[in-house]
This record gives sequence, C-alpha cells and structure tokens, in this order.
Amino acid sequence: MFLIITKYLIPKGFRGLTTFPFIFIRYPADKENRTFINHEKIHLRQQLELLILPFFVWYFLEFLFRLIQYKNRNLAYRNISFEREAYSKESELGYLKKRPVFKFASYLKLEKN
Repeated sequence: MFLIITKYLIPKGFRGLTTFPFIFIRYPADKENRTFINHEKIHLRQQLELLILPFFVWYFLEFLFRLIQYKNRNLAYRNISFEREAYSKESELGYLKKRPVFKFASYLKLEKN
C-alpha cells in the first residue's frame, strides 16, 4: 500500500480514491485518520479479490444499476456493495484480519426505499 497526497486525481466531493496498490488522499490530515485509511484498505482487499480490473468494471456497472434504482448519484454511490461494506466496517480497525473472502457480496441485497 502506498499513500499519495494529491488533490488532482480525486473527484470533487471525495476525500480519497483507491487503485491497487495506491491510496490517493486529498487532505494531508487524512493520512493519520485510521478510520478513513481502514475504509480505503477494505477497498484494496476487494480489488485484490476481484483481480483489480473486474473490480472497477463491477463497481461502475453496479453504480449505474443503483443510479437507475435510486435516481440519485449520492444514494447510488452509497449503495454500491463495495461501499456499503467499507462504510459499515471502517471503524472496526481489526476487520481485515477476520474478514471472509468476498464478504462484499453479502451487501448486494437490495435495500428497500
């Protein structure tokens, strides 16, 4: 894992972006934010499990599906299975030590509006 501080590679409205093996962060202070870094490390694990490129294809397709479902970009983003897992477990700093393989799949279940 390599932490890189940059404001240019990260889309507006986001604090970080993870592309194995890099975690790009917008704000230098986030380098010390253990919860934020744990969230991004969960994405690293997800990317490894799906052999990186398929992760991004799945992520994009699921975002499109959720956008159709919710008709709202933020809700679509928040309901991507990868994001649901990362947000729900980001505060559990030991989560990756006990995380089952492909755990993100359990977050695919559609939420009721």
